[in-house]
Amino acid sequence: MVSRRGGQGSSAQPESHDVIVSRLAEQDKIPWYNKPNLRLLYFLMAPTCLAVEMTSGFDASMVNGLQAVSSWLEYYHYPHSTSLGLMVSMYSLGSVAAVPFVSFVVDKMGRRYPMLLGGVISIVGGILQGSALNFVMFIVARFILGFANVFCVVAASSLIGELSHPKERAVIGSLFNTTYDLGAVAAAAVTLGTFAMTSNWGWRIPSFLQVVPALLQVSFILSLPESPRWLISRGRMDEAYTILVKYHAEGDENSEFVKAEYTQIEETLEAELKTAQVNRMDVFSTPGMRKRVIIAFFLGLFVQWCGVGLISHFLSPILDSIGIHDNKTKNVINLARFSWSLVNGTFIAFIAPRYPRRKIFLACSISLFVVFTAWTIAIAEYSFTHNKVSAQVVLVLIFLYSPAYNLGFTALPYTYLVELFPFHVRTKGIAVYQWSCRGGGFLSEFVNPIGIDLAGWRWYIVYCVWNAFQVVFVYFVFPETSGRTLEELTFLYEGDHRQELLEDSELEVLLEHGETDTHEAMEDS
Repeated sequence: MVSRRGGQGSSAQPESHDVIVSRLAEQDKIPWYNKPNLRLLYFLMAPTCLAVEMTSGFDASMVNGLQAVSSWLEYYHYPHSTSLGLMVSMYSLGSVAAVPFVSFVVDKMGRRYPMLLGGVISIVGGILQGSALNFVMFIVARFILGFANVFCVVAASSLIGELSHPKERAVIGSLFNTTYDLGAVAAAAVTLGTFAMTSNWGWRIPSFLQVVPALLQVSFILSLPESPRWLISRGRMDEAYTILVKYHAEGDENSEFVKAEYTQIEETLEAELKTAQVNRMDVFSTPGMRKRVIIAFFLGLFVQWCGVGLISHFLSPILDSIGIHDNKTKNVINLARFSWSLVNGTFIAFIAPRYPRRKIFLACSISLFVVFTAWTIAIAEYSFTHNKVSAQVVLVLIFLYSPAYNLGFTALPYTYLVELFPFHVRTKGIAVYQWSCRGGGFLSEFVNPIGIDLAGWRWYIVYCVWNAFQVVFVYFVFPETSGRTLEELTFLYEGDHRQELLEDSELEVLLEHGETDTHEAMEDS
């Protein structure tokens, strides 16, 4: 077999494999769509990895739309306040329940099989939801859907980061969350088409159709290759190298890029393993890991507690509060909002990864603070004066909120987390994010209808204060991760320790080679 070790030359200070991979990736000017194997890889990612968040988007939009579907309201006795909060939040509660198990399953089974498992469970949940006979059956089905989704999200986001070519990794990762809006648009269109149906099929049809993204995952996931990094970590070197050659070098086994990439992954995993062996039971207590966990935890809260839950799940009562009561109008606005979010979110997904991550998160947080504060002032003005201009301003701000949110909290979370956490704790780091994100989502989804009922527009002030806190936290705590490979970022907070580990690995290799040469020389003599 062709040697897998990338050459470093004979100079006194040879290039590291990090530098070689970055340099060769930058020098590669052939676009992905002109590479047949890489093109196939990305096409396979579309219905599998990228379709994962379609389920969450479909769910949020469907719940939003059902609140303006008369047959659903009548069947469940016009849920509001606590009962509405419970129905909406059970999806997030199911996700919270899955988090303790997800990192173990994804690390043990790889990236593909947890997605297959999650897809099958999602199909079961969707069927139960569509055939629900009462309130309890409906919320249990939503719990099952949320439970399944976490396995898919953690596995898919890891696989995207570990399987994509370094040139496109950031963009593909940014597109991951954008498919949320694709699912949301589909659900909004379906509820707009069924809201006038007088029979229970007006809400059962959207509920059954939530299984479509999961059906796509289950149908195509085994056609997608496994993560090379996971394969190497399991000692399956030949399989990993074959995948890298096929998709990152178009079948060229002599590719210097693949040799350097393979060696980079292998050396970094060896260094990570040494770190893990030293701190296997206490890895999150190291200063670097502790910083990563804090960032992942608060990023999950930021994604949910910036006010997005109000628009995503409770648009109907918001529209009621500014004098819009017609169900058709509500469903049209729901569809228009998610369609606009899909358009600007997709555009931002291609643009945002080109800029420093920290600056984008900061711009996003500032924008959300400004938009939400203006929105609160406008809706307060309407509550006092019933001025139609104030209502129109609220509608405009609802649509302006979308690009402000998508700029950072749709385009970058999973890209950022994959870059922030080393391989051996990556799924655990994403699980921390999922726990805070879903837990924060559960809390906000449960209390939002209660807060709106009890406090009206004053409830929005809570989100204004939180958005101001986000700006301060991002400015002082978030590190920059852009412009480097995953292996370079492995020791983001432990740069000196990483160099020591790599030097030790190189020394071990030299000693092994020296012993072999000495032994051969003795045999010759």
